[in-house]
Formats: sequence, structure tokens, C-alpha cells
Amino acid sequence: MRLEVSELACVRAGRPVFAGLSFALDKGEGLLVRGANGAGKSSLLRILAGLDEAQSGKALIGEERLSARASHYVAHSDAVKPAMTVAEHLRFFSQLLGAPDNSEERLAAALAALDLAALHDTPARYLSAGQKRRLALTRLLLARRTLWLLDEPTATLDSSSLHRFETIIAAHRAEGGMVIATTHEALAIPGALSLTLAAP
Repeated sequence: MRLEVSELACVRAGRPVFAGLSFALDKGEGLLVRGANGAGKSSLLRILAGLDEAQSGKALIGEERLSARASHYVAHSDAVKPAMTVAEHLRFFSQLLGAPDNSEERLAAALAALDLAALHDTPARYLSAGQKRRLALTRLLLARRTLWLLDEPTATLDSSSLHRFETIIAAHRAEGGMVIATTHEALAIPGALSLTLAAP
């Protein structure tokens, strides 16, 4: 499985953000995307996730055009509902990802992987910023998707949580998965390629 991005261009509100963007990833590879605010990092991920349209260019995974069902996208905002418990969020994410039959064991394993098991029945309104971020990241473990698109995934994570998440990324890559992450923080993805977007 190979991801190929060719001559991608992005325009927002009539303003060019980036153009001629091309790169490729093979299974097990990672890409760290860096750049100043407004350089188009989030826009790139949203285009790859199928949430926004590119002005031109294409993204293929294998022989198929990249679609939302081939990827997991985690935005920089956590998108958690204050009244829902941690467990209810996992069931909601499972429905959203087309995996409504996830076993309780799989849900429990996702919570344990991000050290949230003790908060199973806690409403999200009582979670810290770091706990909300970890809850948002659990969706990566609820359905198999080859490509992970991560927008500032380590924001608000403490060092212990960061290490846990790096272990999760390493396991995904070892199984042939691919990761594209934007970050201003330290994030260990050994051997990752690097892409720096210039401010327009």
C-alpha cells in the first residue's frame, strides 16, 4: 500500500495557501509536517481526510483516490461532548467509524492504552485538557484505518501520555500503517520524513 500525493494546491478565501505539493509514503512510514501558522498544515490534513477540496492535484492510496474511509483524522480540537462519559464517547466513536459491534474488551483496551480506564464512567466535563486529548485519540484504536492524519496530536499531553502515544504510533507503523502528523511539539516517529510548508 502506497500513498501518493501529486501537485496538490490549496486556496482559502481566494488566497493561495500552497501549490505543487507532492510526496509519497509507503506502508510503515511517517511524515512530520511543520510550518508557521497559516502555512496550510491543517488544510493539508483536511484535504487528505476528504473534509475539504483541493484546488487541484490528487491523492491516491494504492490505485484508489484517497477517501475518508481509508483514514483516521484527529483534529487539533478534541470534539468531546461535556455531558457524555468516557465510555459513551468510545461507543459514539465506534458508531461514527462504522464499527458499532466493537466488543467491550476492545473498548477497554483502547482506554487502557491511553491510561483512561479509571475514568470509564466520568463525564467529559470533569476531564483535564490532557485527558480530553487522550480521549480524542482513542478513536484511532477503534477501527482499522491505514492512514492516520493527526493535527497537533501531542498538544496538552504530559510526558507519560506522550510516551504512550508514541508507542501506539510505533505499533500502527509496525502493522503497515502510515502516519502524517502536524506538530510544534516533540513527537518521536523514528525515520519519519519531514515536510516544511512555507508561509504564503
